[in-house]
Amino acid sequence: MSRPNQQWWTARATLAQVGDRFARLLTSVPPQAMATREWTVAETGAHIASIALYYTAIMRQDGTPSPIPEVDAPIAAATVDTVADVNDLVLGFFPERDPAELAGRLRADIAEILRLTEGMNPATPIRWLGGAQVPLAGLFAHLINEMHVHGWDIAQVSRLPWRIPPREAALFFELFLIGMIKIDYGRLMDTGVPKRRGRIAVRFHSRYTTPVTLVLQDGRVTVEKFSVRPDLHLAFDPTTLNLMLFGRISRSRALFSGKIAAWGRRLWLLPPFMREVHLPDNARPRSHYA
Repeated sequence: MSRPNQQWWTARATLAQVGDRFARLLTSVPPQAMATREWTVAETGAHIASIALYYTAIMRQDGTPSPIPEVDAPIAAATVDTVADVNDLVLGFFPERDPAELAGRLRADIAEILRLTEGMNPATPIRWLGGAQVPLAGLFAHLINEMHVHGWDIAQVSRLPWRIPPREAALFFELFLIGMIKIDYGRLMDTGVPKRRGRIAVRFHSRYTTPVTLVLQDGRVTVEKFSVRPDLHLAFDPTTLNLMLFGRISRSRALFSGKIAAWGRRLWLLPPFMREVHLPDNARPRSHYA
């Protein structure tokens, strides 16, 4: 089986498994406990359930109306710096907060997603936040990552175990992030801040992913071939990288753990690269767990 096909079937199986784990975790914790700085456990569960519901519509590719049409315009205009505000807006139109009901809805919508996409091409572009286009398999990886990260939030406050296996976490980097950049990330990284001029090439390495070079050139990011001479290299454990990118652990903790390592001829370019190639804080965490 080719790597893309293998990843697709892995993403499908993982979505069902992580969805079931998240649903069980959601119903094991007091719903009014604060999972993030601003969201309770119940609100965090509603956030995840709203994404799954939204995906049952946009994955159809048949003109099915949005389940929450009031947020269509803000979603289309979103950037990495406004996604958290869009998520708060969505929660206002998604009133369910009962954990058992949310868990049931999540399981049902994941089952519907799997049914709808059976036989679809995993490379099919789906219009997403900020006009970005994400391959179908990438949306699977995105929802998996949402449950990984927010499951981490809930588990932290409740002191319950929560596993984020690196092979599962790697799907987010390869299928979602790289997949989206290869197609079109729209205005998602447009923050209104003047863009750095020049070129920075970073080679990403992990035992769980195919090596890839991201190039930041005058404010736009592209994926380039291995022949590009990188300015620096970044080796990463996918679980640690995802938690760092979404603010759940600090950069210093990630580096001191030895699970993120950087080296190369122009190492000082990593901070400006990360300032421009960053991801949305989908729900503001209570703190960095440094």
